[in-house]
Amino acid sequence: MPTLTEAQVWTIIGVFATLFFSMLALMSNMFVRVIRAEIGRLDSKFDIVNAKIDALDRDVQLLFRREFGSDAE
Repeated sequence: MPTLTEAQVWTIIGVFATLFFSMLALMSNMFVRVIRAEIGRLDSKFDIVNAKIDALDRDVQLLFRREFGSDAE
């Protein structure tokens, strides 16, 4: 087994530290992108639900006016 000099050991430590921190940065960046995409998807679903509630409110108001007359507000 070949022996390493002190400079070679420090070089290997530096290379591994650089690889570790670059992978850490890459994974955190990907995690943030996934979270942002999921939040955007939830926002669009809330918009759909809000539109359905608005349509339901409009239908209920129409039925209320039809049943009780337009002056019963």
